[in-house]
Amino acid sequence: MKEIHIQDIRGFAIGQAEDREAGTGLTVILCKEGAMGGLDVRGGGPASREGTLLDPFTSPKAIHGVVLAGGSAFGLDAAGGVMRYLEERGYGFDVGVTKVPLVCQSDLFDLTVGDPFRRPDAEMAMAACLASENGGNYRDGCWGAGTGASVGKYKGMDFAMKSGIGSYAVEIGDFRMGAIAAVNAIGDIFDPHTGAKLAGMRSADGKEFESAEDLLISQYEVVSNRFTGRNTTLGAVLTNGRFTNQQLIRIARMAHDGYARCIRPVHTSADGDSIYALASGAVDADVDVAGTLAARVMAEAIARAVLAAESMYGLPAARDCKL
Repeated sequence: MKEIHIQDIRGFAIGQAEDREAGTGLTVILCKEGAMGGLDVRGGGPASREGTLLDPFTSPKAIHGVVLAGGSAFGLDAAGGVMRYLEERGYGFDVGVTKVPLVCQSDLFDLTVGDPFRRPDAEMAMAACLASENGGNYRDGCWGAGTGASVGKYKGMDFAMKSGIGSYAVEIGDFRMGAIAAVNAIGDIFDPHTGAKLAGMRSADGKEFESAEDLLISQYEVVSNRFTGRNTTLGAVLTNGRFTNQQLIRIARMAHDGYARCIRPVHTSADGDSIYALASGAVDADVDVAGTLAARVMAEAIARAVLAAESMYGLPAARDCKL
């Protein structure tokens, strides 16, 4: 198994755009000729658009783009910019009078950093689409959908740390699998290999880590407001494998194991945790191998998201805050 760059998986183009002053941005994954897709949502508070396109009871299943963005539900208008970019270039589902690009989107909550009233929009999405050309501009860290991401927010932003977006991809023979994760969790982040805490909730003096999981468990009484809907880790698994819609939903479900290996607590009612799985269909591969590998690359992508992040918006990053 050999590590490759996420943009080495053919059939996909990735572009990012952000407003760093406002603390928000988006990451666009284009599959112009169409790619089979699946989606699995485990968090209780997702903000999404056109996710039903990937339901096994709807048709068609091939889509032309996925947007991962900040801005919470306000940012969902960004998908319109991706649709415009694709329609102007003749990509989409042919309806006779034009072609309708099928674009899904999921957003995370980053309104508590930067300017809460400046959010990703269609123009930012258009810029990301243009940036996807000629090899794309994807990079890990506080870029794209990871611009305003943070983690360890169980006690509020005063105890949180900066996160970002991360990626990891591998090839085995002709088969390629990769993941992108914009990590914006209420929970803490752990190294998938050693179990060491990489980032998360800090003590009042900022000198030590505290455990969000232990604090949550200790508060077994019903809590009326636990930062509901203010978090969400967004993920996308990209592969050149050939899979059906139902198989890709299975792969997305298995990829959530990567979340569980690195984020604690995870999939709470205060998160909107979602994973897309997209396949360009070039190589035959076993679905169980693909799902197992998807969990592995997703875990690696999550770790890279926090390790690549910079200290911003008053939040320390792992690389600047050795606890």
